[in-house]
Amino acid sequence: MSADQELYDAAVALIERRYPTGFGGAAAIRTETGKILTSVAPETKNDALSLCMEVGAYLEAHKLNEAVTHSLCLCREHEAGEYLILSPCGICQERLVHWGGGVQVAISTPENQLTFKSLRELMPYHWSVVNGEVL
Repeated sequence: MSADQELYDAAVALIERRYPTGFGGAAAIRTETGKILTSVAPETKNDALSLCMEVGAYLEAHKLNEAVTHSLCLCREHEAGEYLILSPCGICQERLVHWGGGVQVAISTPENQLTFKSLRELMPYHWSVVNGEVL
């Protein structure tokens, strides 16, 4: 099984365990040592307090002092629904920049195929270039 498929399967397993019915979403990331960390978005009463599904896993990687190498986010509308691959939002892309432009992220495609691209490919004109940094 490929590393990409392992991430996908880990996210699906968490969704099925945490959200057996109805909507479900989860993220799975891989760290430099090969650990797979998963997380879900916390439920909040006020949308202004919400966080993306990936944040918990990113924080866990920080806690372990391990670099993130891959990130994937999935959701489904209901328990019988198709799992949709979600590209990281702009905020999560900025969070991932901490680990460099080579971080591989799963992206949304019209065919919903498991496809990874580097952050550098997603953000070829990242603002950090004005500081002389190469993403």
